[in-house]
Amino acid sequence: MTATRDTTVNEKARLFRSYHEGLLVLPNAWDACSAAMIERAGAPAIGTSSAAVSWALGRPDGEHVGRDAMAAAVHRIAGAVGVPVSADVEGGYGPGAGDVAATVEVVVGAGAAGINLEDSPGPAGSPLHPPGAQAERIAAARAAAAGAGVPDLVVNARTDVFFHQVGDPAGRLDEVIARAGRYAEAGADCLFVPGLLDLGLLRTLTAAVPIPVNAGSFFAGGPTVAMLAEAGVRRVSVGTALAGAAYTAVLRAAEAFLRDGDLDATAGSVSPLELDGAMRRTAAG
Repeated sequence: MTATRDTTVNEKARLFRSYHEGLLVLPNAWDACSAAMIERAGAPAIGTSSAAVSWALGRPDGEHVGRDAMAAAVHRIAGAVGVPVSADVEGGYGPGAGDVAATVEVVVGAGAAGINLEDSPGPAGSPLHPPGAQAERIAAARAAAAGAGVPDLVVNARTDVFFHQVGDPAGRLDEVIARAGRYAEAGADCLFVPGLLDLGLLRTLTAAVPIPVNAGSFFAGGPTVAMLAEAGVRRVSVGTALAGAAYTAVLRAAEAFLRDGDLDATAGSVSPLELDGAMRRTAAG
């Protein structure tokens, strides 16, 4: 099956789910045009980056744009491409299971074939949701998706044990493994552990948990996709890396233009006509 803009959201969710049977490399977009360029590059699916969406909307990361603004961004991204889109919905925009259900309803309505849901309720240093409470939130996401006509929604359960350095370092992997079991029982389809890039620990984790593991390849010099795959990882995303590269390109080109008065730094850029054409196709769809 090849997804198009006419493919239903649940059909896209089913296709997206099938990609986890092998290795899925999932670039992250932040607006309609970045999504169109990622699709043009050949990506079979696209994830959103909540942080990069927030920056594009003039806000910092961390649920500062709110449920409705994030869903609107997902709608624009999903409408710009034919491939499945997974929405980063941060912590679900509220602590309770009902908050998560409301979020899932609006992002599924916006065209999301998957979600990324965190077990962190706040900034670094805050305690994570207890495993049981997070399991209830995941179950609510699963039920809300089914109620919205997308029972195959792919739920990527993110745990911030390593990202926020929760607890004794020696016990973090065991904590992640325990949470993964609870989350899988509640209906999570895969597990995302940002901050964990140690290949040995990833090998242990992927062998111990019942669902595919998502790792983040966020920076140059980190483990390659091939290295992560060898460790058993089945999904690799890049978070804010592409947005960071785009904004860095703007910074470097602006610096060169202000310093030298030329636009040599923009050589090889996608042309305005191509970018406009991509958005015209989006508008027509």
